Amino acid sequence: MQSYKYQSGFGSYFSSEDPRCPDALPKGQNSPQKCAYGLYAEQLSGTAFTAPRHDNCLTWFYRIRPSVVHSPFTRFEKTKHLARHYDEQFPNPNQLRWKPFDMPTVGKVDFVEGLHTVAGAGDPKSRHGIAIHVFLCNASMENRAFYNSDGDFLIVPQHGVLDITTEFGKMSVKPNEICVIQQGMRFSVNVTGPTRGYILEVFDNHFKLPDLGPIGANGLANKRDFLTPVAWFEDKEVARYEIVSKYQNALFVATQKHSPFDVVAWHGNFVPYKYDLANFMVINSVSFDHCDPSIFTVLTCPSLKPGTAIADFVIFPPRWSVQEHTFRPPYYHRNCMSEFMGLIYGTYEAKEGGFQAGGGSLHSMMTPHGPDKQCFEGASNAVLAPQRVADGTQAFMFESSLSMAVTKWGEETCQKLDAKYYECWQGLEKHFKM
Repeated sequence: MQSYKYQSGFGSYFSSEDPRCPDALPKGQNSPQKCAYGLYAEQLSGTAFTAPRHDNCLTWFYRIRPSVVHSPFTRFEKTKHLARHYDEQFPNPNQLRWKPFDMPTVGKVDFVEGLHTVAGAGDPKSRHGIAIHVFLCNASMENRAFYNSDGDFLIVPQHGVLDITTEFGKMSVKPNEICVIQQGMRFSVNVTGPTRGYILEVFDNHFKLPDLGPIGANGLANKRDFLTPVAWFEDKEVARYEIVSKYQNALFVATQKHSPFDVVAWHGNFVPYKYDLANFMVINSVSFDHCDPSIFTVLTCPSLKPGTAIADFVIFPPRWSVQEHTFRPPYYHRNCMSEFMGLIYGTYEAKEGGFQAGGGSLHSMMTPHGPDKQCFEGASNAVLAPQRVADGTQAFMFESSLSMAVTKWGEETCQKLDAKYYECWQGLEKHFKM
């Protein structure tokens, strides 16, 4: 069984070296005239060199070969459903819900080939926007690595375990865990059998923990629970190793004759990381009213407008509900944000029927939504004793201040859009009395 080692902490400055090469990290400087073991020094920058110190993100690699050793990039044609732009379909303001997306059953499809864009907004050329993808695969990436020039990937496995090799080391990410692989970081994904999950991609900035304000120091996701891999390298030479790059929403491939995972040591604060959603410390009301979903924010990618996110990753974990004189499920609302929801497992409290694990829903800006009739009637007449909510369930939301467009694959090709979704509200009755 594969052994994975981690360091803990969010936003920390780490140093790590493979124990097979002690003292590979240079002392007192980043790029000595000659690195130990004949290694090359290479910097990966996640922010501008002149970014303020508290925002500056970088990592120094000490590797067997620099990453520049590859052939020219050419177009990669094997991924068919990664959207180049978000204006291919006429806008659709309706409430949308997808049945579980199909995992491949014929042939070999790896993580890169199985990327499908559901919706998005903006443009990576201007470094502003987001995209929502699903990955539907059944095979490991063999002598192939991938990196994203456009932005960061927040990956949410739903079915199957992702064994991820990065330039920093190895991570194993299972359902109810997430990982973030930031811009430019090379990685490869191994799977065992059919595998499915969701990806939130951001172009503007990097994910960070939300400010806690009056909540205090210890709520929501805690820094100590985020894990980043420790150094591990392979010195492997092969006839052909593919490096796939996502650049301006298109895919390109270059070849080389060695593994890109040849980093013997590294130090920095620009790292991939994983997080177990079971460690989230829930904040909830103990008096009255249903709190806004922002109290369930795990990670946020802020915009330049204070208090407004390019994207929030929000979860709805198991918790106690104890509010008095209150309709406890999510209230009916119209929102100036776009809300894409997914379900990792279980049943979502406000939609216990058609909202299924491995599927999703999109409620666009100012499109009304809320509980279905069954949920409304049950919650309106329930005895308000303390009760557990969402046991055996994990739903999540990608929320954005951007108005997202659905791709042709998401609206037509996948054939998973539920045309009868709107019917779940049609039975809501008039209860008005004078």
